[in-house]
Amino acid sequence: MANDENLKPATKGEVRNPNGRPKGSKNRATVARQYLDLITKQKNGLTGEVEELSQEEVITLAMLTKASKGDVNAYKAVMDSAFGQPKQTTDTNLSVTDFDVKDLFRIDSYKPEV
Repeated sequence: MANDENLKPATKGEVRNPNGRPKGSKNRATVARQYLDLITKQKNGLTGEVEELSQEEVITLAMLTKASKGDVNAYKAVMDSAFGQPKQTTDTNLSVTDFDVKDLFRIDSYKPEV
């Protein structure tokens, strides 16, 4: 349960989580970018040649290779990366024909199922 102390905003200079993440530590995105930029000699899955490729390029080539072998999910991922996801649109221009509100409540047109 929350107590009144937790609901008050922290004052200037007050530390609410002293054992939190240390200042200067890298977040996950920074570490991921660092390793995705790492260059190694790898075999290109499409051409078969050994090239100097970044890990990002190796992963992309692996997805392209899977897509070229018929993997539909890999194809979708490659196409979404290359061209963006397709926009989903909804037609909101609805037209209503003229009707009388009384027609909604007409009982004479009602035929019960037997």
